[in-house]
Amino acid sequence: MNMIMFMIIMSLTLSIILTALNYWLAQANPDSEKLSPYECGFDPLGSARLPFSIRFFLVAILFLLFDLEIALLLPIPWATQLQDPTTTLMWASTLIFLLTLGLIYEWTQGGLEWAE
Repeated sequence: MNMIMFMIIMSLTLSIILTALNYWLAQANPDSEKLSPYECGFDPLGSARLPFSIRFFLVAILFLLFDLEIALLLPIPWATQLQDPTTTLMWASTLIFLLTLGLIYEWTQGGLEWAE
């Protein structure tokens, strides 16, 4: 019972400390860009018929692709059910190598160049 009470008190104390730090360290005067509902570079008050930047779309797709890398890498040791750690390391290294090849290809094709 004492351990449970100690953990409750510690979690409440930590919550209060983190909330106070957030209140004191928060930016007092945020700029207009942060107050905007859209932080993606679009003017929310402009015309909705403006052409969509394909560069922005490509960078978003690349982010999603490399974000999925973690979802593929984390379950490898459990999914393969291998007893040998070197085989698991080989599978993970192969996946990272393929993703790196894709990134290099995208880089050489100019997909990461933001200037239009």
